[in-house]
Amino acid sequence: LAVRWPARVKAGRVCEEFISLMDLAPTCLEAAGLPPLPAMTGRSFLGLLTGAEKPGTRNTVFLERERHANARAGDAGYPVRAIRTREFLYVRNLRPDRWPAGDPQAHKDPLSAFGDCDDGPTKSFILDHRDEPAVRQFYQLCFARRPAEELYDLRRDPHQINNVAGQPAYAAAQKQLRARLDQWQKDTADPRLANDDDHWDRYPYFGPRARMQQRPAQP
Repeated sequence: LAVRWPARVKAGRVCEEFISLMDLAPTCLEAAGLPPLPAMTGRSFLGLLTGAEKPGTRNTVFLERERHANARAGDAGYPVRAIRTREFLYVRNLRPDRWPAGDPQAHKDPLSAFGDCDDGPTKSFILDHRDEPAVRQFYQLCFARRPAEELYDLRRDPHQINNVAGQPAYAAAQKQLRARLDQWQKDTADPRLANDDDHWDRYPYFGPRARMQQRPAQP
């Protein structure tokens, strides 16, 4: 995130604190001298910009994903909850039977093949060469199904390539992060924790609808 406000923000500063998109609205309101709305769950980071807030207090961020585009049969989304700390990224994929990048349709149609991933030369190259040994790993990383839980050691694996969930050496960290994510879902009244309802998938969709030309699923 780049911020420019010559009147109040010193140029050239680098801040490595964690913030979320939901923090933008309360930050803008505070900058305008207004309080946040009661329904807002974000936290203003104006103090970080001006230097009034000391760094070191924002060491965790939580992430959510629901339906992003109409890229799966039945308007289905790909629900995810996650927690990111300085050391780890823990991801909970709530529908691991679904494809995170969208259903694997005929990839000549960018609205049909892995439609949650925008079309482009890189996507086309990976799909065209997916069966080649040198490319197969990139296809798996970009488009393959994900397990129910993922855990990445960001100190050793900053690019989040090697999933260490389930490994004995990381059992304690995984248990702790799982519990923290559960507590955050409780604190925010996340419907996914209570009943795991897919009601997000039933919201009206007004964009182009996916064309479901089914093809055999790739592993």
